[in-house]
Amino acid sequence: MVHNHNSKMPGKTIISSDWYADEQLIITQISGDIDKQDVIHWEQTLHAALDRVGDSGLFKIFINLHGFNAVNVDVHKHFRNIVPLTLACYGWKVGYVAMFPDEAEKIVITRNRNIQCVAAAHCHQDATKMEKYELLFSSNNEHFFTDVAVANAWIRGFNKPS
Repeated sequence: MVHNHNSKMPGKTIISSDWYADEQLIITQISGDIDKQDVIHWEQTLHAALDRVGDSGLFKIFINLHGFNAVNVDVHKHFRNIVPLTLACYGWKVGYVAMFPDEAEKIVITRNRNIQCVAAAHCHQDATKMEKYELLFSSNNEHFFTDVAVANAWIRGFNKPS
């Protein structure tokens, strides 16, 4: 049995995406044993939060995947492109797409409603993966974390250089 480091009940899923206008921050979370319907629902919440960002606005995003467990490979395949392809519509290229050069070169960076993503924090319980991503793909405005509180503090404290 896998024990998550958060206080949720076994088998409980958390799916949410919220827009904090005063901080220009989106916090999106998907955790638990996740099936394809959960992924579809989560993607809908993410788009709904993005829809709340004003035209020509800026936003930061905290992608909290801590406790995420795809129930099978198909779910993982469906899930894994959502963040890179969605953020590409807001002027953002996720650092880890560099691992997949064939896929990365197909990603077109656009600016939906002239909105720009300015920073991203990614959090996941897989320390090996997150340490690798942080080492290879992080930048001054994109970091990879295993600790939800540390990720949250970093993204909330991030201010775009003017």
